[in-house]
Amino acid sequence: MDTSARFSVGDGYAVYRGPAADSAPHRHAAFQVAIAARGEVRMVDADGTEHRGAVLVVAPMVRHRMLATAHLVTFFVEPQCVFAGRLRRRYGGGIAHAAELHAMSEGDLGPASVCPAGGIDPRLLRVMETLRGDAPPMADLADAVGLSPQRLRALAQAQLGMPLARWRGWARLRRAAEALQRGRSPADAAAEAGFTDQAHLTRRMREMIGLTPAVAVAALAGPVPRQGRRAT
Repeated sequence: MDTSARFSVGDGYAVYRGPAADSAPHRHAAFQVAIAARGEVRMVDADGTEHRGAVLVVAPMVRHRMLATAHLVTFFVEPQCVFAGRLRRRYGGGIAHAAELHAMSEGDLGPASVCPAGGIDPRLLRVMETLRGDAPPMADLADAVGLSPQRLRALAQAQLGMPLARWRGWARLRRAAEALQRGRSPADAAAEAGFTDQAHLTRRMREMIGLTPAVAVAALAGPVPRQGRRAT
């Protein structure tokens, strides 16, 4: 794979730029906006149907696998934010074509990747924020916001389209990415983010962003250039 691959983390999103090999089937805890710099993005859904387009949007928890693309720009947008709300309303809960997003850049996200979408229960937002750190058991979190565990689970499924356990995994992966970008070793980043060990971290990377561990770690640990307004 091209060593120019880069994976950076911003407020409410992450972005990968570089080549993509055929991936194993996986599901994101975020919306994915996959953009082909040239040609098409290709992916296969859980039913074996191939989707092709200049830009494909994948909703959280939709099982799919990427097919090889020479150069890909792919955004992972956290499901509780305003931008994700726009994606949800426009593109639904599966895999959708979105050629109009071909020029999407990090500058297009701005506050829309940080501010919560309307309609997200504030109690759910409090729990999600707590899960960014070393959080207590889910039953304690539910009790802290005045909900039963069953009601909290139902809220997450209805309003985010995924279980909170998946969000916890995403939050840990973000923490590991941030640690790697600060120059921490993969082993130290894994420990800092609450993973059992480096192997656990790399498995979760492959499972949640669809990159092989070697590519993901190299991309996260490498220097991240400043990006312009246009995705290329």
